[in-house]
Amino acid sequence: MSATVTSVARRFGQLPRGLLGRPSRGAAVVWVPLAAVICGLFSGALASRAAWETSRPQPDRAEAATILTTVFPGHDLDEIDTPPALFVVYGHALRLNTVKTLLLGDGGEYQESATGAAAFGAPPVPAEQIVAVARERLTGAGWRVYDPQVSDGISCADKTCATPQAITDTTLIARRGDTILNASVSSQTAVDATYLAVEVHRAPPPAVVPAGVLGTLLGAVAGWLVFGWASRRTEGRRSHGAVNVLFGVATVLWWLPVPLVAPSLLHHHLGEPHPAWHPFWEWLGQPAASLLFVVGAVSALLALGLAALPRRDRSPVTLAS
Repeated sequence: MSATVTSVARRFGQLPRGLLGRPSRGAAVVWVPLAAVICGLFSGALASRAAWETSRPQPDRAEAATILTTVFPGHDLDEIDTPPALFVVYGHALRLNTVKTLLLGDGGEYQESATGAAAFGAPPVPAEQIVAVARERLTGAGWRVYDPQVSDGISCADKTCATPQAITDTTLIARRGDTILNASVSSQTAVDATYLAVEVHRAPPPAVVPAGVLGTLLGAVAGWLVFGWASRRTEGRRSHGAVNVLFGVATVLWWLPVPLVAPSLLHHHLGEPHPAWHPFWEWLGQPAASLLFVVGAVSALLALGLAALPRRDRSPVTLAS
């Protein structure tokens, strides 16, 4: 009887550690913390995306027309395009029929929308003058104007490019309140090309950062508890190896885009002005790498399903003395 009681006590004594998410021995010591961290990051990205819904709608035609008339007087920017949603895929609102687009390599096209307008043909005045006037008017209207970014290029006057022409493209960025202006001014002179393109859009609302931080913390804790529970529940069972492999695959697929995307995105941020940081999920390679995320999620769900199967003890505990 004493041996039976001791065995039962040992079993119940292991429950708190499992419930607290402490991983079992072996490979789980590595993949459980990694899975918990990446789950926290995914949760934070999802929470920040939800917080984006507190943003004001993108500027309508009236607001955009006021800005364009003030900043770029004398330019034909009357044709103003307004977006159908706050975030779009190839200019269209996200729908069920666009999920295929996200999963099959074009997830990077999921971006914040903008209200825009463009002017075509040869610039009526030199491009440098357009930029100088715009900077002066933006500053006078209370905008914070960032240093223009100038790049050189080549333009062709005909299809054979018999007379290539050197051109400059200047990017002008400014912010006022929660509104950001991006303008591209080109010195090209082709009749059917764009010499001025302007977009105005909203900056991330204040709720995005705290939502992302809170979501990350809660997601990491939940991941630690769930994955730690799964690793300890399968300890000593035949399914333990399969669970480790499935969770390992999920962890690798979830983490794979991060070291590839995050450094290049940081370099991009440091290399040019940014009134607002790119959305949280882009730093995780999402949804550009959404197919990897989905396959990893399926692997994790299979592993959790195996862990949730009833335990079959080889030597059941009896309460008989």
